[in-house]
Amino acid sequence: MSIQLSDPLQLNDSDAQQALESSRELAQYLGQRKDLRFRILAGKEKGTTLPLSPKVLRVIHDVLARLAKGEAVSLVPHDTEMTTQEAANLLNVSRPFLTKLLDDHAIPSRKVGTHRRVLFKDVLKYKRASFQKSQQALDELARQAQELNMGY
Repeated sequence: MSIQLSDPLQLNDSDAQQALESSRELAQYLGQRKDLRFRILAGKEKGTTLPLSPKVLRVIHDVLARLAKGEAVSLVPHDTEMTTQEAANLLNVSRPFLTKLLDDHAIPSRKVGTHRRVLFKDVLKYKRASFQKSQQALDELARQAQELNMGY
């Protein structure tokens, strides 16, 4: 069975249970900064041991934990090009709204014939910046409410 990197992966109940158990086992090693090693055993074969950085362990743990919850998971390289519809879906906005963002150069894009393509990393960058802006506005509103003693 061949799985593309960006194809959503969702587990059946048995595999999800195994992912849950594995994520719980891995969780005890998440805070460690020392040299981690990952041992893979295949049946009665000797197996192999691989080095594992704390960052990679975090990714594996997070993927397993999400799969255990029944969530679909995709790994997408940051330099992946997306269609405008895919980008709009990721941002949870309409395609016309995304097109306006592209026209305003809020997100870089390039033309492929008559169609536009955007990089996954640029969409994520915009999404993070937009979230930060929203958080700052909420913090400012909360500060003002406290100053005015509005009872919130």
